[in-house]
Amino acid sequence: MSPSDIYGRKINYLRLSVTDRCNLRCTYCMPASGIKKRAHSDILSYEQLHRIAEAAVAIGVEKIRITGGEPLVRKGMPGFLAGLKRIPGLKKLVLTTNGVFLGSMAGELRDAGVESVNISLDSLRPEVFSRITRRGDLSKVLEGIAAAEHAGFEHIKLNMVVMRGVNDAEVLDFAALTLDRPLKVRFIEYMPTLKERNWQSFMVPGDELLSRLSKRYPLRKVTNDALDGPAVYYRIDGAAGTLGFITPMSSHFCQNCNRIRVTSSGTVKSCLFDDGKTSLKPYLENGDDAGLRETLRQVAGTKPHRHMFMSREADNHSFTMSQIGG
Repeated sequence: MSPSDIYGRKINYLRLSVTDRCNLRCTYCMPASGIKKRAHSDILSYEQLHRIAEAAVAIGVEKIRITGGEPLVRKGMPGFLAGLKRIPGLKKLVLTTNGVFLGSMAGELRDAGVESVNISLDSLRPEVFSRITRRGDLSKVLEGIAAAEHAGFEHIKLNMVVMRGVNDAEVLDFAALTLDRPLKVRFIEYMPTLKERNWQSFMVPGDELLSRLSKRYPLRKVTNDALDGPAVYYRIDGAAGTLGFITPMSSHFCQNCNRIRVTSSGTVKSCLFDDGKTSLKPYLENGDDAGLRETLRQVAGTKPHRHMFMSREADNHSFTMSQIGG
């Protein structure tokens, strides 16, 4: 049985980061100079990551998402994923990627048992895409999406972080991608994780996006899968795919949050915005699988009622998403 927290939420979803490194430098994710790289010895081995996954499934986790950084920069990823897929009781194994290496790896990843991929795609315009990612080649990502479709992934989700004055003029273009292809296009509100000045000017509320789209397309709400994340989905009448809205800032979904996170260095976090001071390394180093399971259970059980990022009383520090496994 999945653990429940003190608010009755069933915690059955683990986001497991395998690296803090990334081949891109997206403006909302990390500084232009990048981040201070952790020593190789600080990053969990595949064996240690597998043990965490086994412990999580043993306490009731049913879905594991592999994140980074960019997971596909780490060598041997298909073999690692195939091992996770064999864990008894794991119902869903999914992956988040920036798509740059997906063109050459999609088939291997699908053969390894990955069911769906989330692909970060913030612009369909090469010059805007390059500006947001600071070094990305849009054509590589589009090739990766096509390869994922060809490989037969059950779900392909395109994640667009919408930024006012940067890429929000493309919202209708992204929606049109779902008309003839069974893609899930998800619009994500900008989150100020780097605590830059005037970050509010970039944030486009989900309600505003929905209103814009409704003026162009007839939309109807669709039901989420039980193990889906926080997106609220709609479908354009007659479209093959769907549109999702993820609103962590304007309308937080904390009351339905079902996840915990483990960073690539072994810190377990009950919320993206918590300080995450609990390390799993002592249990991994001592071979204490019972302690590993109990610690995961305790962290899951003590999730905060909601994040306080928008609160004036909050003392949130800046962080890079690549270090946490956003």
